[in-house]
Amino acid sequence: MKETDREAVATAVQRVAGMLQRPDQLDKVEQYRRREARKKASVEARLKAAIQSQLDGVRTGLSQLHNALNDVRDIQRSLADVSKDWRQSINTIESLKDVKDAVVRHSQLAAAVENLKNIFSVPEIVRETQDLIEQGELLQTHRKLMDLECSRDGLMYEQYRMDSGNTRDMTLIHGYFGSTQGLSDELAKQLWMVLQRSLVTVRRDPTLLVSVVRIIEREEKIDRRILDRKKQTGFVPPGRPKNWKEKMFAILDRTVTTRIEGTQADTRESDKMWLVRHLEIIRKYVLDDLIVAKNLMVQCFPPHYEIFRNLLKMYHQALSTRMQELASEDLEANEIVSLLTWVLNTYTSTEMMGNVELAPEVDVSALEPLLSPNVVSELLDTYMSTLTSNIIAWLRKALETDKKDWMKETEPEADQDGYYQTTLPAIVFQMFEQNLQVAAQISEDLKTKVLVLCLQQMNSFLSRYKDEAQLYKEEHLRNRQHPHCYVQYMIAIINNCQTFKESIVSLKRKYLKNEVEEGISLSQPSMDGILDTIAKEGCGSLLEEVFLDLEQHLSELMTKKWLLGSNAVDIICVTVEDYFNDFAKIKKPYKKRMTAEAHRRVVVEYLRAVMQKRISFRSAEERKEGAERMVREAEQLRFLFRKLASGFGEDADGYCDTIIAIAEVIKLTDPSLLYLEVSTLVSKYPDLRDDHIGALLALRGDASRDMKQTIIESLEQGPTQVNPNYVPIFKEIVVPSLNVAKLLK
Repeated sequence: MKETDREAVATAVQRVAGMLQRPDQLDKVEQYRRREARKKASVEARLKAAIQSQLDGVRTGLSQLHNALNDVRDIQRSLADVSKDWRQSINTIESLKDVKDAVVRHSQLAAAVENLKNIFSVPEIVRETQDLIEQGELLQTHRKLMDLECSRDGLMYEQYRMDSGNTRDMTLIHGYFGSTQGLSDELAKQLWMVLQRSLVTVRRDPTLLVSVVRIIEREEKIDRRILDRKKQTGFVPPGRPKNWKEKMFAILDRTVTTRIEGTQADTRESDKMWLVRHLEIIRKYVLDDLIVAKNLMVQCFPPHYEIFRNLLKMYHQALSTRMQELASEDLEANEIVSLLTWVLNTYTSTEMMGNVELAPEVDVSALEPLLSPNVVSELLDTYMSTLTSNIIAWLRKALETDKKDWMKETEPEADQDGYYQTTLPAIVFQMFEQNLQVAAQISEDLKTKVLVLCLQQMNSFLSRYKDEAQLYKEEHLRNRQHPHCYVQYMIAIINNCQTFKESIVSLKRKYLKNEVEEGISLSQPSMDGILDTIAKEGCGSLLEEVFLDLEQHLSELMTKKWLLGSNAVDIICVTVEDYFNDFAKIKKPYKKRMTAEAHRRVVVEYLRAVMQKRISFRSAEERKEGAERMVREAEQLRFLFRKLASGFGEDADGYCDTIIAIAEVIKLTDPSLLYLEVSTLVSKYPDLRDDHIGALLALRGDASRDMKQTIIESLEQGPTQVNPNYVPIFKEIVVPSLNVAKLLK
């Protein structure tokens, strides 16, 4: 208490100190005292009220405890009186045992009397019930059957109550009503037959299906009542519980399974499209059945049966089982595609479970997959493996067929623009297109995998195509008369390269929405490189044909015959132009390169003739005549190749300018300017070598040995700056095995 008092005083001091912090607050001391006095009076009043309330509660509790004690004593006295009366009445109860037995016998006899009419009429009821079953009167049959079962069960229950251990009497009653179980089984068979045909019955005679459901529902109620009585008495009549509702769903489940399995009308041996037909029949049957169940069957069953939901579950499970069975068979590639397309797409599409007539009861997003992811993955792996083998075989067969076409005596077909082509690109990409369309029906992922596979196999195929084109060329070179249409089919091979390029790009653009797959994007340059190589080698082989025919005329250049008026260049121009009339069937990108290459090679061969020292001019007149002829022929070649290159938008006149530049050196009349002219030539064509210069000076025929030596040595010491855009032309021209020393003589 002292501690509490000290804390109270300390708190009061703090409050007073807080109130009187300024001098002007001393005037309010009386006001503060009155306010604190009011607060104190208020607190004391609340405290007194609380203590009074507590005291009243304690007083009331004590009063109730006292009353309870008195009640307990009264109960004890009453229990003692009851116990005394019970002991006194034991003997009286034992003397009433006979009365009790008489009551039981009376009850049994009353039940017997009550069922006496039914007992004597059992054979007649059995016959009537049998007749009703044969007539299909299910409700009346069930009513009669319930009467029989009620009589039997009532008698057996009374016997069970009287003497549960008396099996002889129980067996006697059961035997007398023995036909009842047979009638029940017969009725059940009729019910199950109706349920097996429920989808047909509900459309033709829904009343019959309703009757079946009413009978099952009555039996369910009887089962529940008997099970409740069993908990109280332990008695269960024979044949109970029947569980007809459970059996009904089992029958429906078996019916659904049988209906799904029975839709396979063909086998692979009898029809290659057996699986497609099988799946289409399943789709149609299941959709029709579920629509009937949703619109008609639900009206024949109580809501708590949830008949549509249960049927949907049964159909889904039966379909899943059937799809598993089909997946476990040794399916071909096209059959795997059909199965996966149906399972992954058709099943949930508007053609089946997503049909508007099944909404909203069927939610396709809530349906479990018909095949597990592992099974789908295995099927896809099998499909990809089979497809790989098939594509390799198809490509090999397509190439063999194309090779046979190369040997034909007739020209290849031309496209709408007049360019030669074979059917190979169309066959290959039609095959790719078909497989990609099929894969796209299954999934985007499979479509991408198939595209990658097609491009990979295309890469390998193009390598084989390149080798076969090379063998075709080599075979022709062994006998240039065979094959008859070599040039035309080589042109078709070249054009195919461009078609392949365009088709690859088109295929990727169509089936690859997002070109993010590095493997796919990287495969394009590789194939483009192979195709460019095939086309380049093809163009080269065609140019070989040209130059094999030009060989004789090229050998006349820069000879005495040429100087005297040979028409070799005229023949060369006519031959080249004639060949290029055939080459007009080559597509632009390759024809453009081929024209430029032909131009370059003709000029190179002309320059090679200059460097081979076939002639040496003896006089300035001869040099002038030869140089002018070279200029005329250069212009003639320029005109030819301008004509051939028209429409390509490129100017390749520089090749012919090389001949004119050489002619200027030959034409020069003042030998003292020869060094300047040659140095200009070397600066323009930095790949000119010493042997080229020596051969050129030897061709002039007027340069002394010292002059030749001086020019060559001076040019060797002078710096040469190479134009980065310069394309070497003299590099591949080899001067015959005459060393520079000999040329200087």
